[in-house]
Amino acid sequence: MCRNIKTLFNFDPPATEDEIQAAALQFVRKLSGYNSPSKANEEAFNRAIVEVSEAAKKLLDSLVTQADPRNREIELERAREKNARRFGTTGN
Repeated sequence: MCRNIKTLFNFDPPATEDEIQAAALQFVRKLSGYNSPSKANEEAFNRAIVEVSEAAKKLLDSLVTQADPRNREIELERAREKNARRFGTTGN
């Protein structure tokens, strides 16, 4: 799976439409192999983004959990710490 696609479920506040759209774009880019499609493939590419976004939204809306929602700031700090350990940087 593409490293740029982030977990969107169980956050407070919930994932935004923009975050879902960005994840759909990354997913379609990964599947198609195109960062930016040719004119001949642009309509199919854009339609796929819309359809994947809709499916992702339906999925996120239907999932349930007993776990407390995750905090975005805490998760971001954890990611920075992980990157610092992995790459030996501070992430700034």
